[in-house]
Amino acid sequence: MIEFLPFTVHSLPLFISLALLLFMSALISGAETAFFSLNPVQINELHTGESRKTQTVLRLLDNQDSLLSTILILNNLINIGAILVASAIIDITISFADSQFLEFIVKVVLVTFLLLLFGEIMPKIFATYNNVAFAKFMAIPLLGARVVVAPLSFVLIKLGGALTRSLSGNGHNVSIDELQDAIEITKTETPEDKEMLSGIVRFVGTQVVEIMKPRIDVVALEVEDNFVKVKQTVIKSGFSRIPVYKDSFDNIQGILFIKDILKYIERGEDFEWQKLARKPYFVPEHKKINDLLEDFQTLKIHLAVVVDEYGGTLGIVTLEDILEEVVGDIADDSDAVESFYQKVDENNYIFDGKTHIVDFERVLKLDDDFLEKVKGEADTLAGLMLEIKGDFVKVEEWVEFGKMRFTAQEIDNHRIIKILVTLQ
Repeated sequence: MIEFLPFTVHSLPLFISLALLLFMSALISGAETAFFSLNPVQINELHTGESRKTQTVLRLLDNQDSLLSTILILNNLINIGAILVASAIIDITISFADSQFLEFIVKVVLVTFLLLLFGEIMPKIFATYNNVAFAKFMAIPLLGARVVVAPLSFVLIKLGGALTRSLSGNGHNVSIDELQDAIEITKTETPEDKEMLSGIVRFVGTQVVEIMKPRIDVVALEVEDNFVKVKQTVIKSGFSRIPVYKDSFDNIQGILFIKDILKYIERGEDFEWQKLARKPYFVPEHKKINDLLEDFQTLKIHLAVVVDEYGGTLGIVTLEDILEEVVGDIADDSDAVESFYQKVDENNYIFDGKTHIVDFERVLKLDDDFLEKVKGEADTLAGLMLEIKGDFVKVEEWVEFGKMRFTAQEIDNHRIIKILVTLQ
């Protein structure tokens, strides 16, 4: 038989403790939902923010394993505390006589109800609809908590990884290099098939900076340009999307879709075309292109602006650039038929200075790591020459590496336009 005992002042601290623990459980549970429900659009908007809370959210998301383990450790510790306090409250407020089974049932049902309602369901519903604000609110407390529980979190992550590997069996995980080697010895009908397979293998490891169009080659519009100049630029470039900047290319204001101005094509130079520019999408230079492809599919866009760690514009990357990594060059009706190199004879080639090192190695059938020791941070042949020389080069000046000589044939204001590559 259940009998309610009289309330005493001595039990008040327990009720306050339970309320605080349930509130803390709600915050931690809501934080889990808030952080892991952020979509690519919201994360991209966070990258444009400069507040301490915004930067802390991004810092926590950089190591999601550590973030999740911190949340789970805190949630379990708080919930255990809530269970113990709730059990103590029941002991001093309700008498079950000698019915231990009834006491067990009441404690389980009541405590479970409190934790589910106030510690899980309500905060997670709230966090789902207010995930950005909730993540910012909890960012700094979670960062501090991550430091406190770091040793336990490290152990749990390592044990979890070991357990996952043991449960997955003794199967051999094939590396990217092993897949590449397997493709090289695979017999395919055409070289194009082998190249496509190689592109698929390289796909997940390729960064945006490796395939982007550098800023110096990007056709862009200044926000102060009149409509006549805009139409001239559109006709001359033949592109369907053109970045719009203000004062400097590092300050991209939007992307002009050519289809948006077609119905205004007869307007004069005073037409305010700037209002038609759409919001740009920014991506960091080291973002993997498979992740960017998912973003493009989610956001239904075809172009992104690539920025460095300081926020400066490095160039642009398009959906076509990503697809060409797998299927090779895609030529549409507006593309001019051109090549980035010309074979002079068996030992001499003329390359564009902006040729990517990956494409250069592919043309000459070199190993992927052939230039690894000297290329440094360079992505193009022009950058490679600067890395080897350690200074600007002049016309007809050359550098050597291994059995190759690189000669600058054409230079425009320190920019190397054409390079003669001689195989010695």
